[in-house]
Amino acid sequence: MERLLDSLEILPNMISTNESGGSPTLPNPSYLVVTPVKDEDAHIGSMIKSVLAQTKRPDKWVIVDDGSTDQTPEIIAANTAGIAWITVLNTKSTQRNLGSAEVIAFDKGLGTIQIDDFDYIVKLDGDVNLEPNYFQEILARMESEKSYGIASGVYREMHDGNWVTTKMPPYHAAGASKVVRRECFKAIEGFVPKKGWDTLDEIRAGLKGWKTGHFEDIVFTHLKPEGIAMGKLSTHFFHGEIYYQTGGGFLFLVVKAVHRVFFAKPFMIGGVALILGYLVPLITRKPRLVNDEEASFYNKMLNARLFKFLG
Repeated sequence: MERLLDSLEILPNMISTNESGGSPTLPNPSYLVVTPVKDEDAHIGSMIKSVLAQTKRPDKWVIVDDGSTDQTPEIIAANTAGIAWITVLNTKSTQRNLGSAEVIAFDKGLGTIQIDDFDYIVKLDGDVNLEPNYFQEILARMESEKSYGIASGVYREMHDGNWVTTKMPPYHAAGASKVVRRECFKAIEGFVPKKGWDTLDEIRAGLKGWKTGHFEDIVFTHLKPEGIAMGKLSTHFFHGEIYYQTGGGFLFLVVKAVHRVFFAKPFMIGGVALILGYLVPLITRKPRLVNDEEASFYNKMLNARLFKFLG
């Protein structure tokens, strides 16, 4: 039963992104990295070191400290001093809403740069570790297949003492490390600073003919498991709200909820929280992030996955 329901989360839709194998010759594209951070003193030092160790370093890196109150600013300064291609911006922000604050901070960093000077724009979180060839591998594959608009590797997290690779739908690129082709980024008008931004970008990219997804043989480490900031129960509710915001239909929601009832933590309650997260904005008629065309496109993607499994 668990394997059956898990497969509904990862069945391929019209966009398949599970390529593997050696990288083609890299024609040396340029890329910009923007990293929004807040209170990441436990991870930011090792994250910076992993970027500095890249076999293909960023052409420009903007680190946006979004009002940290811990030692994050000092650690950033100690690890980036004297490096000309790194800029540090402090927003001095005192308020931060989960789900949108990171994109708001990302946009502040992006606003200091002329993106037309770069072939790719990367959103990279402050709580990850990258293998030295991470960006070289992803850029090589995106360069070899020009239809790629958005891509990432897969990420692993620590759960119950073990490193576990997180399953993602094949069209999804991890929000903690999104590599976006400049033309695609401009076509979708960047990231929307709202909950659900890292699903909406892929919906809009897909509608415009871009391929999105992840490479399963390129792995990075997410040092802070998803949902730790808000708690597991609130995370399920949050996911339900995002599903509503991005136009997801009720049929696929029920399947997701059944899966979480039996296999997510907290047991039973996770699925209920997911449904409630969807129903509250539905009942209050909260405006969605998507228009009718985008919602229809997203539901076709979801239903194709479901019907492929059932059929």
